[in-house]
Amino acid sequence: MAEQKVGIHVVKRNGDHQEVKFDSITKRIQSLCEGLDSRFVDPVPITQKVVEGFYNGISTTEIDSLAAETCAYMSQKHPDFSILAARIAVSNLHKSTSDSFSETCRSLRNYHDKQGRAAALLSEEVCDFVLANAEKLDAAMVYKRDFDYDFFGFKTLEKSYLLRVDNRIIERPQHMIMRVACGIHCGDATAAMETYDLMSRRLFTHATPTLFNAGTPKPQMSSCFLLTMKEDSIFGIYDTLKECALISKCAGGIGVAISNVRAKGSYIRGTNGHSNGLVPMLRNFNETARYVDQGGGKRKGSFAMYLEPWHADVFDFLELRKNHGKEEQRARDLFYALWVPDLFMQRVKDNADWTLFCPNAAYDTETGKGLMDVYGEDFEKLYLQLEKDGKGNKTIKAQQLWLRITESQMETGTPYMLYKDHANRKSNQKNLGTIHCSNLCTEIIEYTSPDEVAVCNLASIALSAFAHDGQEFDFQGLYKVTKVATKNLNKVIDRNYYPVEAAKRSNMRHRPIGLGVQGLADAFMILRLPFESAAAKKLNEDIFETIYFAACESSCELAEVEGPYETYEGSPASKGQLQFDLWDRSPKSGRWDWAALKAQIATHGLRNSLLVAPMPTASTAQILGNNESFEPYTQNLYVRRTLSGEFVTVNRHLLRDLIKRGLWDEDTRTQLIAHNGSVQNMDIPLEMKELYKTVWEISQRIVLDMAADRGAYIDQSQSLNIHMVNVTSAKLSSMHFHGWQLGLKTGMYYLRTKAAVDAIKFTVAVDKLSKAPTAGYGEKASPPTTSGDASSAAALEKQAIEKLKAGEPKYACVGCSA
Repeated sequence: MAEQKVGIHVVKRNGDHQEVKFDSITKRIQSLCEGLDSRFVDPVPITQKVVEGFYNGISTTEIDSLAAETCAYMSQKHPDFSILAARIAVSNLHKSTSDSFSETCRSLRNYHDKQGRAAALLSEEVCDFVLANAEKLDAAMVYKRDFDYDFFGFKTLEKSYLLRVDNRIIERPQHMIMRVACGIHCGDATAAMETYDLMSRRLFTHATPTLFNAGTPKPQMSSCFLLTMKEDSIFGIYDTLKECALISKCAGGIGVAISNVRAKGSYIRGTNGHSNGLVPMLRNFNETARYVDQGGGKRKGSFAMYLEPWHADVFDFLELRKNHGKEEQRARDLFYALWVPDLFMQRVKDNADWTLFCPNAAYDTETGKGLMDVYGEDFEKLYLQLEKDGKGNKTIKAQQLWLRITESQMETGTPYMLYKDHANRKSNQKNLGTIHCSNLCTEIIEYTSPDEVAVCNLASIALSAFAHDGQEFDFQGLYKVTKVATKNLNKVIDRNYYPVEAAKRSNMRHRPIGLGVQGLADAFMILRLPFESAAAKKLNEDIFETIYFAACESSCELAEVEGPYETYEGSPASKGQLQFDLWDRSPKSGRWDWAALKAQIATHGLRNSLLVAPMPTASTAQILGNNESFEPYTQNLYVRRTLSGEFVTVNRHLLRDLIKRGLWDEDTRTQLIAHNGSVQNMDIPLEMKELYKTVWEISQRIVLDMAADRGAYIDQSQSLNIHMVNVTSAKLSSMHFHGWQLGLKTGMYYLRTKAAVDAIKFTVAVDKLSKAPTAGYGEKASPPTTSGDASSAAALEKQAIEKLKAGEPKYACVGCSA
């Protein structure tokens, strides 16, 4: 045991001074180790490391923070250290916060700012509701569930989600969850407690804006907003820009359809001049996104601009995000997307001509409708007529434009690819009119118009919570949670604060919601199903059938009580067509009685026009400790940052598997780092190699096939990233055409690429550590060894950290704040 530090005193929370006691610290850590693997987690060495950081006058709060950070740093050895780190941090927070939810709410309502002015952080209505039901709500709190988070999930909550008073955290995670539940279900304590129970058990979560703002005086709980340029005029453009600014101020991610704005050189009748085209206008949107950050300094606003590829400015549009070229022709803080009609894809396939038009000159003279306003056969008919009438600005080979699109994607990861005709044909909102765009993250597809801003409220279901080792997937549990989440999101529509009136009008009329998932890859790993296996493919489809069935049933039950949404009549659902019917598919599992549900819907209708929209879940997946959305694991290694420094940590499923098989030691860890997280060239069982493939080692054709399988049960769309090794225009084209032919609405969110052979050169002793290419590509590497050469291992880890950081996306998939 380490020597007691002589003369070092700690300051307790009550202000008393006390000489440091090694055994007291060990005892405190020991008390939080229940259920952890004692072969790895030993309180004594932890205490020894913690004491090294002591100084005279250190507070007990600081000791807890130091102990938590120390354990977090040690989580690279075993995931239980991360759990212990979280337990210490949570225990520390509990010591400085109230164990009464109702008293915490009272404090939030009674807050006064530094000038002494009333500045309530909780709405009067919600606080009154909480205090009126204080006894039952306080009794419902299960504070021990705070200890279920891992350290990095808890630190995410602590940093951004838990409410503060004078910069001091006043909420516990359980308080936040109950605040959200009461904010949504104010007036219904039973529903609030049901929501609290499911969320606190981490079965599902609402999206970030809901976690931030539910129950507050301005509860802006929506994640996504979609706009169409009001009109092609100074008034229309700047009115749209103003709406974007107001939405961005309230932390909404934005998608804007701009295909109705005239092209460069187009005649302007009002001034007898000519238009400068899209680029100068988009630079205005770019600066607004930079200026109006999301909630006062949190992060820049996020706008995605949608253009159809017949627009005469499309070539300039494709250059806007590139890192080279004239600065006045760039707008790099915006995101870009193409809204692609089938006719363009067919012309590319046939190597045919493609005509570019200015929307100011190319429209149906009888109806006034332009190419943006029609889809399918109507689009093709109008396009061909405009070509015949000589209305085009320029005619090119379709493949010439296609090549520029793929070049831009390979360089910048964008533009996103969405298929206009699939999105419209398969929409339950197609009775409203032509849909012009998606949102920032490509999973929301909703109708917009000059007087309607489309909105969506999101929640994601933690699929990993319904998967248990050695058991069947719990479809009944998933069904029950989905029904609650659906009713919650419907309630959010009514409880929400809307930054612009056009958004409220749209949401109240059509009442769309967006249910997503997180942890599909985790569920596969728990059930030991390789991502490419037939069993995983079937489970993927069965999960989304269950979610869609439960959401439809729940929405129908709401309609029975409250009536169908205002624009229900004329929708496909009102005619007996659900999403899978629009795909010409039939449910396969036999698990759910679709005929009976359709009969119920025929009688009562639906309360919500749209229901399912798997989003990226970047933030909330980290909180709950899941892999994002429906994606495969991008890598098996992650860089974590603590006060103790940066370190590499390992996919927890893989790590536990290696430990269980007696394969985990320092040599294995070093090999894994040398192979950049791939297990394909390591000496482990083949079954593990299949199970722990990263997305770079999984066929993207299978990823697309699985997206189409679940697509029949997704009535909005899905944030589908594509990962390609050694990408070429030909490979990318093949991938795009496969997705289009499968009928996907979103063909690609971001394109993520990497070289086939890793160019990293490890500067460690050659005889101790061989250079290892990215596993799965290139020659098989010799397994590195580290005995007696800690400096070599340290050098390797340092370079691996730099490589992993360099490989992190240059964009954040958090625009939807899901």
